Amino acid sequence: MKIDFKKINKDKIAAWAVHGFTGSGAVLGFLAIIAIINSDAVGAFLWLGLALLIDGIDGTLARKIDVNKQIPDIDGTILDSVIDYLNYVIIPSLMIYWFQMVPAGLELIAPSAIFLVSLYTFANLKMKTDDYYFRGFPAVWNIVVLYFFILGTNGYINISVIIICIILTFIPVKFVHPLRVKELRNLTIFFTILWSATTLKLVITPSSKIFMFDSAIIFLLWVLTSIYFAVICWGRSIK
Repeated sequence: MKIDFKKINKDKIAAWAVHGFTGSGAVLGFLAIIAIINSDAVGAFLWLGLALLIDGIDGTLARKIDVNKQIPDIDGTILDSVIDYLNYVIIPSLMIYWFQMVPAGLELIAPSAIFLVSLYTFANLKMKTDDYYFRGFPAVWNIVVLYFFILGTNGYINISVIIICIILTFIPVKFVHPLRVKELRNLTIFFTILWSATTLKLVITPSSKIFMFDSAIIFLLWVLTSIYFAVICWGRSIK
């Protein structure tokens, strides 16, 4: 029996492939959980990093293929949100608990607060502005925990940052989407790539070697990219 390839809906197959690509982020999240249980923080961040990469480009692929038109019964936005809640909220909260990133007695309270506040974030229909900024802290707890890990901050600083982020969730401060915001897009994408590369290097570099010459340069570049994002978010917020 010959297959008539002309009758195969290639666009629909491509749309399902994009959904599968998005869904792979959940598998990476599961692998991150396994790494956490094995007390492998580096491994967990590497899996979350891959999941973040997928989350960064799957939306562009979905819009290009127009998955909503090809598979109208599957809501890609809901699929993406489910996976984001796992990788941006649940897993980072588990890391806070497992690796004791907050003072004793707050190991359950801090993650619980993050869970509850992040539910508001994901259910908020006005979370994104018309120019694709996030309105309020966008529950990127994976990034917050990443900074805790790289900087090696103590539990009291960490809980203070968590409280500030929780408060910012309800304040209309603008946070840039590194790929979708049109303002300074090319420059922002450049800094996003630089931030990603330096972050990867710092995650896999033992803390005892982070201030050696080569690593110190990487650390400085990482700090500068972080400052760029802070400045662009603050500048848009006060407009």
